Amino acid sequence: MARPSKTSAIDYTVAHELTHGLLARATCPDGMPFVLVRDADKKGLRLRITQAGGKHWQFETRLRSGKLFTKALGEWPTISIDEAKAEAHRLRGLTKQGQDPRVLERQQQEEKAAKLAAETAQAITVGDIWPRYLQEGKPKRKDAWKPGYRASLDVMSTPGGVPKKRGQGLTRPGPLFPLLALKLADVTEDALQIWFEREAVAGKHQAARALMMFRGFMRWCAGRPEYRHLIDRDAGKAPAILENLPSNTHRTDAIEAAQLPGWWKSVEELSNRTASVYLRAMLLTGARREELAGLTWAHVDFQWRKLTIANKVEQTRAIPLTPYLAYLLATLPKVNEFVFASASKKGRISDTRSSHTKALLSANIEGLTIHGLRRSFSLLGEAAGAPAGAIAQVMGHKPSATAEGYRPRSIDALRPFLEQIESYILERAGVTFDASILPAKLRVVAG
Repeated sequence: MARPSKTSAIDYTVAHELTHGLLARATCPDGMPFVLVRDADKKGLRLRITQAGGKHWQFETRLRSGKLFTKALGEWPTISIDEAKAEAHRLRGLTKQGQDPRVLERQQQEEKAAKLAAETAQAITVGDIWPRYLQEGKPKRKDAWKPGYRASLDVMSTPGGVPKKRGQGLTRPGPLFPLLALKLADVTEDALQIWFEREAVAGKHQAARALMMFRGFMRWCAGRPEYRHLIDRDAGKAPAILENLPSNTHRTDAIEAAQLPGWWKSVEELSNRTASVYLRAMLLTGARREELAGLTWAHVDFQWRKLTIANKVEQTRAIPLTPYLAYLLATLPKVNEFVFASASKKGRISDTRSSHTKALLSANIEGLTIHGLRRSFSLLGEAAGAPAGAIAQVMGHKPSATAEGYRPRSIDALRPFLEQIESYILERAGVTFDASILPAKLRVVAG
């Protein structure tokens, strides 16, 4: 085909050998919304020119199905003539093979997106997911974390590096903190074994507890579709780790009958009056350490002689306020809302181990823990002849933990049994107390 003169009018009804000069002088005639300059070399390739002067490449052909296929290829001269021809050649080749370029393009985009998602997932670290785990993760059949366990998760994963509240220097990172930098896909048996051995040097029991917490995180990840393929939930069960775990024997420490007088006298003589009453209240109620520490004056009813305690099993439980315990509580100053108040940030007693240790040294008793006082209440209650169900209800045990079949008792029904236990403990401790003192007449010492 003869190339037209550079000055002659362009005939848009026929195909042309496309050149830069031709396309540069091509314009849309007046009265038409657009015009097409077709390529004589590549069938289906054309340049669409609008009244506004826009010039854009198009490719058009029919598929084997008979449907019209049109694809925009970009703006000229950003997309050159050679580039447009090459793309037109590729598209025509696909359509001749019976393929729809649009379907292929969607597949390619999906594959690219999947690859990108996989690469992104592979880069996810434990630290990226940890905040979500703290917010959404929770034990089975529970509505939320227990406050104490949730606080432990924070402590275990803290980065450290802040001034110590007690002593000199900075705090060290929590045992779980090094794991936060690991990619989720890199949490393997070998990685956990190396981490555990390093943390066990500082404290094997602390490292074991951190491992149990992290295994909970791994189970949670394994239950999430978006993380399931990245985590090996059994990585924390590597034989090399399990063989080095400290023995998980349950404590059985409790006060022996012969030790009770010495323990009571030593606790009574503690200079910290609040700790002294707190420790004896632990023995007289069998309450858990944090349950009793969080007791507020609003939940001490001297008139109707009862205590309302925050419970581990239910939200709260009410137990009778026995005569001697009422007397002890009434001797405490009312400093703030808490019965066992302190000058700490929490405003209440939090750790009485040092006071208890002093009392144990004075009484020459070894191996008795704070929780051992709760265990002692149960054993002394049995020795006093109280029913197992009544003891369990006072202690806040689950119904299934009772030996007699669980039959919840009212406060008044529980009262004689708890007073029976209190009298038995006081008698064995060598304490003389006039139970005729009416608790309703007792008053809290003004702070």
